[in-house]
Amino acid sequence: MQAEYKQRREQVMAKIGQGTAIIRSAPTAVMHNDVEYVYRQDSDFYYLTGFNEAQAVAVLAPHHEEHKFILFVQPKDKEKEVWSGYRCGVDAAKEVYGADIAYPIAELDEKLPQYLEKADRIYYHIGRDKSFNETVFTHYQRLLRTYPRRGMGPTAIEDTCTVLHSLRLHKSDAELDLMRKAAEIAVEAHNHALSITKPGRYEYEIQAEIEHIFRLRGGMGPAYPSIVAAGKNACVLHYIENNCQMQENDLLLIDAGCAYGYYNSDITRTFPVSGKFTGEQKALYEIVLEAQKQAIQEVKPGNAFDAPHKKAVRILTEGLVELGLLKGEIDKLIEEEKYKPFYMHRTSHWLGLDVHDVGIYQHGENPQVLQPGQVLTIEPGLYIVPDTEPAEDQPAIDPRWVGIGIRIEDDVLVTSEGNEVLTAGVAKEIEDVER
Repeated sequence: MQAEYKQRREQVMAKIGQGTAIIRSAPTAVMHNDVEYVYRQDSDFYYLTGFNEAQAVAVLAPHHEEHKFILFVQPKDKEKEVWSGYRCGVDAAKEVYGADIAYPIAELDEKLPQYLEKADRIYYHIGRDKSFNETVFTHYQRLLRTYPRRGMGPTAIEDTCTVLHSLRLHKSDAELDLMRKAAEIAVEAHNHALSITKPGRYEYEIQAEIEHIFRLRGGMGPAYPSIVAAGKNACVLHYIENNCQMQENDLLLIDAGCAYGYYNSDITRTFPVSGKFTGEQKALYEIVLEAQKQAIQEVKPGNAFDAPHKKAVRILTEGLVELGLLKGEIDKLIEEEKYKPFYMHRTSHWLGLDVHDVGIYQHGENPQVLQPGQVLTIEPGLYIVPDTEPAEDQPAIDPRWVGIGIRIEDDVLVTSEGNEVLTAGVAKEIEDVER
């Protein structure tokens, strides 16, 4: 992978020209008191370096005569490593990760100016680390003060997102290999969950089985907090308590993905706990499944990013009218967003190093155009939320529908000829999810 990281850095440096980019590692996060969460590197930092330690800074200075790629890292420290794990150290940062030069992180303020003084601008994402933001601003302000005497130096700060995230949006073959593995593991976990679900079991039992497979197959763990929602819990989009017992006529909605090699999958399936849909559940499920299938067909090069969403909204709205949950002319219902009490989220998001991955969705009034190498989710749903008040011109909600929540989600790669559903191995046809 080091050749891949190098290629990515070269692409960024070609874009920034006479600029200097500064990328900060993710901070450590405290779970409680002095106990830290498992460390997870900043995605931009990892994308460019593959380096997985905290308290590090990467600098890209394409205009510098000697050092184009500079790393500042924690030095080796035997006593601290006994407590908190081995460190790469300064020497290995150069040898293993391909830095032209590496320094101890404590020397950042001393060494950084030489990589900024001839740059025409600084590329830096202003993040949540206020202390490090101030470090960058201080160096920038010092160089601005001396600009009149030197006639050179950065006169602007630009967000690294403007050059980096367009690259991350298009996945390389190496990235797609990791995403396929993340999908493969999650597919196995979801199919296993379907096979073991039955009335009387608890949501957390299913969660445990899913996440066991994630780790057993070499994944880093869940890509996000797993949602295992039975009955009316499925009407809470980000339900993560996962502590209820499943009942005979419940549906179980599982939204769970695996992280593998820092890349993520994101899958949702909904199926009957008892093995058979009720009439109402089946009617709503058929609408969501048809909406998802037709939305996936809209994933192809040249189509707008929002084409799948528009298709899904139309199919869902038509279905709601057919069932009597909405009334009126379809185009007007869509224009006035009368479907939103039942479908309140979007159909897609980018997927990659982040679950809600980086990349532009809209260029002003124009949506992003789908291109080969992009990966997005397709996840329509319907949720008959308890206590939903219908609009004045809409029918009252028959109680037989209330508390049903359904979502079906797959991960879809845009290919040169259309699309590839990376998560197609998870059952979703009615005959496959009923038992």
